[in-house]
Amino acid sequence: MIDAAHHDRAGRRVTLRPVDDDNWRAVADVAPRDDQRAWVAALAARYLLLTSREDVWTSLAVYADETVVGHVMWGVDDDGSHWIGGMVIDAAEQGRGIGAATVSTLAGWLAAREGNPPVRLSYHPENAAAAALYMALGFHPTGEVDDDEVIAELTTPPPPPPTQPR
Repeated sequence: MIDAAHHDRAGRRVTLRPVDDDNWRAVADVAPRDDQRAWVAALAARYLLLTSREDVWTSLAVYADETVVGHVMWGVDDDGSHWIGGMVIDAAEQGRGIGAATVSTLAGWLAAREGNPPVRLSYHPENAAAAALYMALGFHPTGEVDDDEVIAELTTPPPPPPTQPR
């Protein structure tokens, strides 16, 4: 479990856990809002399939207390940089600070790994909400684009997301 002691706005503790026999169905069913489907998969099941078929990515379940509320994955590129990808927070759970807590938790964990690797992610340039979230968490565009997505790198340690602890 990856736990940076972040909470959502309802006071629930946000943690990242391995996808396993007990939670994979709940993770697979995570779905974004309809208006987000231009930028993320319609179901987290697609990302689970990617991680099971390729050696690049590792899926994690996003929990708020003991409830699965999302999916995020991470991987290591050939240059040693660590990437965050495939984040989907269930539509019913959005607007509660879970996405910020998820990115902050995973970015901090990745940045602290051996060798303090660069931490990167990408987003579609029309996804203004994602761009604002990532900038607020210390990610800044590198000037590079991959598959029509802006590449951003963590340039400052991620601040704790604005949440209310219990």
